[in-house]
Amino acid sequence: MQIRPATPDDWPLIWPFLRTIVAAGETYTWPRDVDEERARTMWLVPPPGRTVVAVDPDGTVLGSAKLLPNQLGPGDHVANASFMVDPAAGGRGVGRALGGHVLGLARAEGYRAMQFNAVVATNTRAVALWRSLGFEVVGRVPEAFRHPTEDYVDLLVMHRRL
Repeated sequence: MQIRPATPDDWPLIWPFLRTIVAAGETYTWPRDVDEERARTMWLVPPPGRTVVAVDPDGTVLGSAKLLPNQLGPGDHVANASFMVDPAAGGRGVGRALGGHVLGLARAEGYRAMQFNAVVATNTRAVALWRSLGFEVVGRVPEAFRHPTEDYVDLLVMHRRL
């Protein structure tokens, strides 16, 4: 698997799995009915942000991640990132590879830490992955996420120094 900067030509390969993941309503705080143009502007972020894709040797996009400052101004030394892996590529280490890659990018760009503001507590695979990559839960927002089958669930704030 190769991880490289995303290009506009990658969008048609990202959109199908991004749409599926967001529409499921289980892991992202995005509107479940987000349209393609809005999703594109939310995912393919302008500088200083960056978006990457993980591709297999035949060019299939397996997953994608975006990296940007968590806050503006005096808080821009803390990174934020989001990750989406095509469900068809689940269990192949794509999320771990993207996570490691984005942490390296954040370090190289001078960020001092990375923070996830809204990890859905019932997304146990993601929580376990981020813990294994050195993140800690530093906050819990009770019942801040309307899950489609689990009712109201907590959102976790996760943090890691770089």
